[in-house]
Amino acid sequence: MMTDSITSIKRKPRTAPTQVDADAVLNALTQTVMVIGADDRIMYVNGAAEQFFKISANKLKKKYLFRELIPEDNPIYGLVVQIRAGAYAVSEYGIHLRSPLFGHYLINAQASMILETPGATVLSLRERSITDQIDHRLTHRGAARSVSAMAAMLAHEVKNPLSGIRGAAQLLESSVSAEDHSLTTLIRDETDRICALVDRMDVFSETGPIVAEAVNIHLVLDRVRRLAESGFGRHVRFIEHYDPSLPPVRGSRDQLMQVFVNLVKNACEACPEIGGEIILKTAYKHGVRFAMPGSKSKVHLPLMVSVQDNGQGMAEDVQTYIFDPFVTTKPKGSGLGLPLVAKIVGDHGGVIDFESQPGRTVFRVMLAMEQTTDKTGEGTRE
Repeated sequence: MMTDSITSIKRKPRTAPTQVDADAVLNALTQTVMVIGADDRIMYVNGAAEQFFKISANKLKKKYLFRELIPEDNPIYGLVVQIRAGAYAVSEYGIHLRSPLFGHYLINAQASMILETPGATVLSLRERSITDQIDHRLTHRGAARSVSAMAAMLAHEVKNPLSGIRGAAQLLESSVSAEDHSLTTLIRDETDRICALVDRMDVFSETGPIVAEAVNIHLVLDRVRRLAESGFGRHVRFIEHYDPSLPPVRGSRDQLMQVFVNLVKNACEACPEIGGEIILKTAYKHGVRFAMPGSKSKVHLPLMVSVQDNGQGMAEDVQTYIFDPFVTTKPKGSGLGLPLVAKIVGDHGGVIDFESQPGRTVFRVMLAMEQTTDKTGEGTRE
């Protein structure tokens, strides 16, 4: 009886596993996946690759990866060479990939072998998130702080002895021969020159917290553009791509003016005399938050302002130090403009970043917005 009662229990029939389409899986991935043939021709790409290269899949499959998209001196080529030499899987992190076709990426790359297809290589590229890049961006803030400390030191420790040296030189003039007057004049001129340099550094001295208010960044940019068009940017064509729905920026109007005058002036000087073009752009970046040093909470910096020029770009060896004091690519430049920009942006709690290649240099400033607070404590877009 017990056996009969057990066997009479109805069991739910097992459903067969659903067949998963491999293309659907690969197209669902957010990282770029492609297959490269032995001749470097692209054999397969997923949907993310179309977004990455900004080219349709059909067109990508007609191209050679290292002849038409990625230069052979890029580390990605080295990964593929290792696979072809017999390695099963290799990877590299923090690769800079630049191209006039698709812009600039900081990526992690992995290459692996396909045993079933001799000579083919699977290449996976994943763009590093904005939070992954925060370390090198925050070095600009550190450079600005070091300049502030230097300015304070110069003002207190250098100018006072210099005034004494200059006074002593003036006293000596009354007791030395006319032939030696040239030496005392040299002393006075050189002390004046050093004092002038220290005075230029005064702009970096700490002046306490900024007096912040709601600032319409588009009015700031409009005034900067008009200032440029009437002077140092007469030879340049300005293009504006603004998001009119942006909320106000939280900051000092005058200091933000100084930031963008410096950036636009540098861009104008980098532009060619004929065909110079500068693009001013504003955008709202959802979910952009940074964990700043000394703060337990993340700072929301959703407002991005970019200044782009079509000049020849900066040399690779200069880009690492461009926000350091006295580093300049201009014959008569002081090398203090960009450190000052970094300091002001840092004082506003913002972040400045850039990318440069021949024909395209972009400086991006990310700032906090003037916001209200809802019941959850999260800032809301106005």
